[in-house]
Amino acid sequence: MEPQLYIGGQAVIEGVMMRGGDKVAVAVRKPDNSIHVEHEVRRSWTQRFKFLALPLVRGTAVLFESTFIGYQALNKSANLSVDEEGEELSNWQMALTLIFSLAFGVGLFILAPLYIAQWVTNGATGTAFAAIEGVLRLLIFVAYMWLISRMKDIQRVFMYHGAEHKTINCFEAGEALTVENVRRHTLIHKRCGTSFLLFVMVISIILFSFFSKEGMSHWEMMAYRIGLMPVVAGLSYELIRWSGNSTNRCVAWLVSPGMLMQRLTTKEPDDSMIEVAIASVQAVIEDGKAESALPA
Repeated sequence: MEPQLYIGGQAVIEGVMMRGGDKVAVAVRKPDNSIHVEHEVRRSWTQRFKFLALPLVRGTAVLFESTFIGYQALNKSANLSVDEEGEELSNWQMALTLIFSLAFGVGLFILAPLYIAQWVTNGATGTAFAAIEGVLRLLIFVAYMWLISRMKDIQRVFMYHGAEHKTINCFEAGEALTVENVRRHTLIHKRCGTSFLLFVMVISIILFSFFSKEGMSHWEMMAYRIGLMPVVAGLSYELIRWSGNSTNRCVAWLVSPGMLMQRLTTKEPDDSMIEVAIASVQAVIEDGKAESALPA
């Protein structure tokens, strides 16, 4: 049976969150080996506010909403995985956590390359500066992903990430969601958040190069970079949305670096993890249809 919808998801602690259209589901493997599944109907921001669904604008809206929902799922899975009914974070606490995470990301991947490049070039600007800053941004991003992939606890999350991808690939291939069918599918998915982040890095390099002209002050360049982030997110979203629906060979070549990066963020899951991912997808597809979701 051909699938009628696209599903995106995220690995959480001992589980998987799946999202499709107006449904969100979280499945977690509990200490007693049972699978706990929760799902809810949640209309996306782009469905509730039409202006957020406009091209370029929707990328930033999807990024913020996906991150917010992801943190909620992580919080829930952390409690369920240790079989505790802990107090979940309030919306205000979640918002503060989101702001802190975004500030950390901007500092590490946007401002740090800017500062280091200025130090290396002794305050010079222009083409050479833009090239050095871009290379530094990519190196920091790849190094960061490699370092966290070496952490033991994160490796288990990445195994659930692999289960998520395999299950979505199986569903989109129109096959029955069984452990045997899912196991045969690839760990790689074109709509993965890892690929989206790499698009963000590359597009930021191209876009920021136009704002590294001779004579620009450090504060001007910093302001431009932070101010252009919604544009970068918007362009990245449109690119991954377009490439995810394309079978063109040139497009496949274009997205291949992001697919390669997924080798760091996905690991081969065991059958118990696949069972959790299947339970999460089934909770999403029980009723009705969904639209494309990010990340996958």
